[in-house]
Amino acid sequence: MKIIPAIDLHEGKCVRLYKGDFDRVTHYSDQPLDVARTYADMNVDDLHIVDLDGARTGSQHNATVVGLLCADTPLSVQLGGGIRGADHVRQWLDNGVARCVIGSVAVTEPERVFTWFDEFGADCIVLALDVTIDEAGPVLATHGWTKSSGLSLWDLMDRYASVGAKHLLCTDIGRDGAMSGPNFDLYAQLLSRYPDVRLQASGGVRNIADMERLREIGVPAAITGKALLDGKITAAEVNAFLQSA
Repeated sequence: MKIIPAIDLHEGKCVRLYKGDFDRVTHYSDQPLDVARTYADMNVDDLHIVDLDGARTGSQHNATVVGLLCADTPLSVQLGGGIRGADHVRQWLDNGVARCVIGSVAVTEPERVFTWFDEFGADCIVLALDVTIDEAGPVLATHGWTKSSGLSLWDLMDRYASVGAKHLLCTDIGRDGAMSGPNFDLYAQLLSRYPDVRLQASGGVRNIADMERLREIGVPAAITGKALLDGKITAAEVNAFLQSA
């Protein structure tokens, strides 16, 4: 299983939001490149970047920083936040990003995203389907987690699976940044329903034991941000985990 470190960018700095709330920001570093190089030294292959400013405004505020992260580290970068059209996808891919992470538009305009699979290739598109859990099951949220779509995760994923989607990043919003553990049941259901889609688990990872359990249930990749930034998962633990795969 891959461990994918996350860097959230806000005004060019490395930060974390609590459950997507811009009023609850924790600042970690003014030098995201240094953070990314630290992750590269852990022998991970990938980096997940969230352009928080892009998510809020739809503009590519952090393009220069992202270009540096792509060019000056060996990491394969995937990026999400404010990608709302084919032009945005093209610009990020031209800027060195390997995969574009598509969030709100994937929920509100799936037919539009279907065309991007044809134009750019399904390997370049990661669906970011963020959910809240209610009595009916996982319900999709949009617009930086500020709006509920009222749509079922299962209904939308059935459509994407039918057109050849290859990558899914699924976040349980209630777990993200809360250090309460991942939603293992949700990920087990996704693996069972969509065995041909490469799942990236996100939200709630507290420690390396959580990573071990995700690997045990068959999750191919997991994103972690806060646990690494806060030292709850150490570089030595990441190296040992990857070597034991």
